[in-house]
Amino acid sequence: MKILYLHQYFKTPDIPGGTRSYWTSLELMKYGHEITVIRYSKDIDKKIERKVVDGINIITVKINYSQSKGVIGRLKAFVHFMLIASYIALKEKHIDLVIATSTPLTIGFPALVLKKFRGIPYVFEVRDLWPEVPIQMGGLKNKMGIKLALWFEKSIYKNASHIIALSPGMKEGVVKTGIPENKVAMIPNMAKIDRFWEREPDAGLMKSLDIHPKTFKIIYFGAMGEANAIEYILEAAGLLKKYPDIELIFIGNGSKESLIVDSIEKQQLHNVRFLGLFNMERTSEIVNFCDVSLVTFSNIPILATNSPNKLFDSLSAGKPIIVNSDGWTRKMVEDNACGVFVDPESPEDLVEKIVQMKNSPEWVKKMGANARKLAETEFDKSILCNQFVEVIHALSIGQA
Repeated sequence: MKILYLHQYFKTPDIPGGTRSYWTSLELMKYGHEITVIRYSKDIDKKIERKVVDGINIITVKINYSQSKGVIGRLKAFVHFMLIASYIALKEKHIDLVIATSTPLTIGFPALVLKKFRGIPYVFEVRDLWPEVPIQMGGLKNKMGIKLALWFEKSIYKNASHIIALSPGMKEGVVKTGIPENKVAMIPNMAKIDRFWEREPDAGLMKSLDIHPKTFKIIYFGAMGEANAIEYILEAAGLLKKYPDIELIFIGNGSKESLIVDSIEKQQLHNVRFLGLFNMERTSEIVNFCDVSLVTFSNIPILATNSPNKLFDSLSAGKPIIVNSDGWTRKMVEDNACGVFVDPESPEDLVEKIVQMKNSPEWVKKMGANARKLAETEFDKSILCNQFVEVIHALSIGQA
């Protein structure tokens, strides 16, 4: 089949960001499918750029977007891409199937256009429950806007041939809109055991980044936005100042990046390091020389359905994980003894757990081993990409 893959944030491993769609594309190509991706970037010279990367046909639309933009600015960028992607998609020839992966929900519009005008079926992948996330976070308040967004969400789900949700909570959220449960598959985010693994720490890299080799290191890596409870971590960092042998390391980017940098300077958080944004290879090296991974979200019910990349990369790296979402990720780390849950409203609890882990090296080592085992047996991309392909193939022979 010729598959059109709609993913605004599509990344290859050499570019910082999530790579789930890249791996699923490669897996689909193993079975002879041709993949064309439509994505956006602000870092290209042309308005529309076409190139082939690892056999994937990538169409990149120039859109000036960043997380630092306000709600209106981001919405304009989303709509701009939605319209251009729809135009490009309509001009692509011989498309057999569309895969559209959120967020935001607007990514479903070009898929809906192709179905209505050209009869091409589509699979919709739910990475966050939009519009419920912006509604609960206060980003979408207008009653008419909420009503329209909920109607659009239901239309996208109803017209999809199949839906793939990234967590049990997301699947439940889709089914609650009236979609039959057998139309929704749950395939979570992916561990990458060949990209994140435990090995001898890179002492040269630590030195170049001015990281002390003997400290107990907690790492937060990935998105640093409104949903990620960065203030919560920084408050805990202030309480940890009396523990000079504990260090908090941030890598990634987002709207809260400046808050981290400012807090380090104004509060003299000498135990906190912001290192910036790195590609997968360098991120893996940095995660490897840390002791524990931190995965936090704001204490908003809908965010407990999250399926964060950083959690699965941490499993691969063999790192114990601290989570503060009282949802399926808590159950995962507790049931598999590969991490701990902390109270999302208590930075003091976070500090207590960090100190406890620092003082219990054997416990930390055991949790790390359990994390790696879970990545290898349940969540590696070799396993989940195959599940993804099975959904696509079932559709192609009319079994889904």
